[in-house]
Amino acid sequence: MKELIKKHYLNIIGVLTGSLAGYLYYLYVGCTTGSCPITSNPYMSIAYGALMGYLVFDLFKKKKHGTN
Repeated sequence: MKELIKKHYLNIIGVLTGSLAGYLYYLYVGCTTGSCPITSNPYMSIAYGALMGYLVFDLFKKKKHGTN
């Protein structure tokens, strides 16, 4: 388990940070009319934030060159 966390710690931090950001966006900015598919539902907002956090934090991960 420690190996897995060491290997993917940056992705885990990205998902947690994105989830928190998605929830805060829903809470403070979100759509009040219900017509916005992502921001009107807290679960969708958290999921979208988690995905964006994962993708952004994955940009900073060092890639190994020469492996296929």
